[in-house]
Amino acid sequence: MKALLFERAPARFAAARITAAVRGSGTGATHGPLRLAEVHPPELPGDEWIRVRPTLAGICGSDLATVDGASSRYFEELVSFPFVPGHEVVGTVTEPPAGARSANEAGGSGARSANGAAVTAGSTLAAGDRVVIEPVIGCVPRGIDPPCSACATGHTGSCQHVAFGHLAPGLQIGYCCDTGGGWSTAGLVAHVTQIHLVPPALSDEDAVMVEPTACAVHGALAGAIEPQHQVAVVGAGTLGLAVVAAVRQLSPPSRLLVGAKYPHQQAWAAELGADQVVAADQLDRAVRRSTRSLRSARHDTAGADVVVDCVGTAQSLARSLALVRPRGRVVLLGMPGRVSLDLAGLWHREIALVGAYAYGVEAVRGAVARRTFDLAFEVVAAARLGRLVSARYPLDRYSEALAHAGSAGRRGAVKVVFDLCARSPLPAPGSRPTPPPRTAVRPGHSPASQRKGPSR
Repeated sequence: MKALLFERAPARFAAARITAAVRGSGTGATHGPLRLAEVHPPELPGDEWIRVRPTLAGICGSDLATVDGASSRYFEELVSFPFVPGHEVVGTVTEPPAGARSANEAGGSGARSANGAAVTAGSTLAAGDRVVIEPVIGCVPRGIDPPCSACATGHTGSCQHVAFGHLAPGLQIGYCCDTGGGWSTAGLVAHVTQIHLVPPALSDEDAVMVEPTACAVHGALAGAIEPQHQVAVVGAGTLGLAVVAAVRQLSPPSRLLVGAKYPHQQAWAAELGADQVVAADQLDRAVRRSTRSLRSARHDTAGADVVVDCVGTAQSLARSLALVRPRGRVVLLGMPGRVSLDLAGLWHREIALVGAYAYGVEAVRGAVARRTFDLAFEVVAAARLGRLVSARYPLDRYSEALAHAGSAGRRGAVKVVFDLCARSPLPAPGSRPTPPPRTAVRPGHSPASQRKGPSR
């Protein structure tokens, strides 16, 4: 069986960085530490673990940073080599757990029924069940009892023990040598608390979007958005578009503005619920007009109440800090690395800069806390986010797939995935329908009045 294996090879890591810098994101795989290898399926770590055969596995920005040799050295002690990448996974159960326990009995999020509720006591997973993986490896999968304070309250993304327990270090499935990952026909192993059953109404394309949407839900809710707020989203790749859908469904503000670089991203942002969509370099002007702000010292005197940065570069962070109002909030959702940034404005204007990693539990405007993945399933279904899957590649064309993902925006695509079943020929870029051009891409235009439903 085949898998893409990422090994500890500093020289090849450096070569990947040089290649990607010259040829573009995603091209580092041609000279980097990633290779297609024959592998054995990973061993089951315990009775509450299951085997999953991936059907579709997404390629995300953190994957590209790893392949391109651009990931931060912060993560060196939080992964274990060699690992099989791939944490955005929909697949089928091939070996259920021995004596499976319910979510409540297992002490975690647990397997999910098709309606989003926890599997009841005595219920078991069956071979052939279609599932989505919640990849963060917290205390319960690691056999740590009692769990850390974060895991005990459901905030598994903040687990204090990702390098401890009876598993090798690893933030998530896809970065741990003991679990395997989604970029493999050999399958992966996951604890029962990491499993969510996929409702029959969701396609595989919808299901593979659940994990990135969970990240978007967590980031959107980290903004503490109120109905009277004006919100700006910087970046409209997969993550930014999922944020638009999550904000529109879970915490709609008075105005949602999006800066998108490419025309198809602008059209998708409008389709998914943005009130105003502009070219990326026009977002500053759009926010100034919307908030009636003046320009001083390279920032807006007023600005958006909340800015969600879905890019994570020094340039996007500088822009986000300039867009937000004094005492506003910037949510850093795009994965950053080492950046050089002038923080005088953050200090002077008392801006809150909030990181948003992974998922756990969320309270939506004071409601009872719910699992992030439960909310993500709802957002994906309501917005039909499987439409963002633009191309599927077989595993043996990984160099082409990664290069396509790295240049997705320029090539008119959004989400690129591996098809581990090779069920159909490789689709051409843009083979899935793109929404028709919307006048919302013009500065100052608001499509909100065109949507049905009560006005806000």
